[in-house]
Amino acid sequence: MNNTFSVPQGNRRMTVKHLATAGLMTGVICVLGPFALPIPVSPVPISLGTLGIYFAVTVLGRRLGTLSVAAYILLGLAGLPVFTGFTSGPGKLLGPTGGYIIGYLLLAWICGFSADKWSGRFLPALLGMCCGTCVLYLFGSLWLAWQASLSLGQAFLAGVVPYIPGDLCKLALGMTLGRSLRSRLKAAGLL
Repeated sequence: MNNTFSVPQGNRRMTVKHLATAGLMTGVICVLGPFALPIPVSPVPISLGTLGIYFAVTVLGRRLGTLSVAAYILLGLAGLPVFTGFTSGPGKLLGPTGGYIIGYLLLAWICGFSADKWSGRFLPALLGMCCGTCVLYLFGSLWLAWQASLSLGQAFLAGVVPYIPGDLCKLALGMTLGRSLRSRLKAAGLL
């Protein structure tokens, strides 16, 4: 008797092991996401949420990584205080930082693709993840500009420029730790 539950996903099957691993990565994002440091020049705080996402998508890849981020967002919408500053709810998505939260899905999709495509090559994977981060910045800046009645340039200066050095550090750390864990999970048959 086969005790494995699986859900068809195109030509690949998502097993309980995959879902459990994605759930664990959702937990990592939920733990890191609320920790934020407000800065005086922007309504957007410095958040560890992106570190969690870089780590999760490096470990899980595009399909499971995006699922993990979607679960994180749904948990926050349902009222679990997983967004920056231990906040939650639809109001957070409608506020000035909501574009960054929704942009996490795009970040996960693009960075996860990069992690899958170039899992054995650090520099191309890093460049792909930087592209995902640029898309996050664009989506978040557009939303911030609209919500805060700023020009796109002002939103970019307030919501992107102060974060670039820290995001590069988070990206490198998330990738380095994630690549190590990914290879171990693959060797254990969990991915």
